[in-house]
Amino acid sequence: MASIDELIATIEVELEAATKRRDKATAEVKAIVAVAQQEGRSNLSEEEDERIKLLREGRERAKTDIEGVKGKLANANRVKAEELEVERAAKEPVPTPAAKRVPKPYDELARVGAEERTYHPGVDRKGGMFLRDVARSFLYNDIQSGERLARHMHEERIERAGQYMERAAGTGAFTGLVVPQYLTDMKAPAIAALRPFANICNKHDLPPDGMTVNISRITTATSVALQASENAAVSETNIDDTLLTENIQTAAGQQTLSRQAIDRGTGIEEVVMDDLFRRYATVLDSTLIVQATTGLSAVATSTAFTTAAPAFMSATAADSLYGKILSAASGVEAALLSYGSPTHAVMHSRRWYWIQSKVSALWPGVSQPSIPVQAGGLNTAANYDEGSRGVLPNGLQVIVDNNISTVLGTATNEDEIYVVPSSECHLWEDPSAPVFIRAEQAAAATLGVLLVLYGYFAYSLRRYANGMGKVNGTGLTVPTF
Repeated sequence: MASIDELIATIEVELEAATKRRDKATAEVKAIVAVAQQEGRSNLSEEEDERIKLLREGRERAKTDIEGVKGKLANANRVKAEELEVERAAKEPVPTPAAKRVPKPYDELARVGAEERTYHPGVDRKGGMFLRDVARSFLYNDIQSGERLARHMHEERIERAGQYMERAAGTGAFTGLVVPQYLTDMKAPAIAALRPFANICNKHDLPPDGMTVNISRITTATSVALQASENAAVSETNIDDTLLTENIQTAAGQQTLSRQAIDRGTGIEEVVMDDLFRRYATVLDSTLIVQATTGLSAVATSTAFTTAAPAFMSATAADSLYGKILSAASGVEAALLSYGSPTHAVMHSRRWYWIQSKVSALWPGVSQPSIPVQAGGLNTAANYDEGSRGVLPNGLQVIVDNNISTVLGTATNEDEIYVVPSSECHLWEDPSAPVFIRAEQAAAATLGVLLVLYGYFAYSLRRYANGMGKVNGTGLTVPTF
């Protein structure tokens, strides 16, 4: 049976975990509302409302858990006080010289409470220490590096308790390590297209097993018809579904660091860590857009824009890019009806700036809330990969994504604009972390250590036929400003 001190320590850890769940839910609600405010939206989307509802329910459960755990902790502390009182009463006080207390090393102390993480932005802003510990743990079996990694994995289990952590953690040899979460969002000047489109997708946790995600699609609906006469046969059509299977894919990259770089380099780990993360994000997002058969470009229904003198807005519908965007949006809504509506226009940065360069005396006949009637849209002034860049006259939010190809068409100089409902853009990622780092056996012959970064993901943009739209054609060649 556990001692009262061990029991109290366990309860305190439980209290800390419940408190963090409550605080995280509160922070995410604030973030959702802040994004809506930044984008100038008076109302939240259905997905945001549903997410906030779930977060509030989770926060209330966490509050209930906190109160219950506090009660357990108070009872345990009373039991401990009673035990101490009994011990004091059973012993005659005998004056003795006070023993000199020898402080234990930091790593031998048991600590409970709100303590800083082993790796956090204050001490390891870009991940250099983490990556160095990974390399030295495998290269030299460095004890201190191994102990820091062990503490980090223990903190991950407490912070994000769940069975998936066991899959991510691996064995005591640390063959698979969860990357500290703050590192996956770090900003640095390294050039990469990153994941603007992936960030607006409907997020799901990747299933714990298997290499496919299976979705049931109703392909034969039931039927209802007017009854011909009393007691006449009622319409009946047997419902039927078709299985849609999406593959779980692996994005991975590797880098071999020399022993000299690990032992004597300065800042090398930060550069390696940052660049691997950015390449991973870019490949994932690019796959969602350009992959054959299943990518956004492949599944979207085309609306041709072939005018020789393109304009964003014009009196002639054939010359108006905006008219073609509305045509694509109309097709998406007709395909989905109540199951979704177009929410975003995803385009290359060159197309977004071309649209902003156009000036016209023609204004929409129907204005959009928060957009002045003298303008054909709204620029939110957001930076790249930081959410919506603007709003078109009909309310479509603009996402700028430079993973969109600019070598399309017969002349290999065209780009495309995608009109999508974010609720039907589904992305599954591993819930423990976007990526992991693995240190393979050192390349002894070349004095190197191989680091491999990888992650699993799946996506689906084709639950409904014609559920995605795109504008393409010779009107979208290299823009002239």
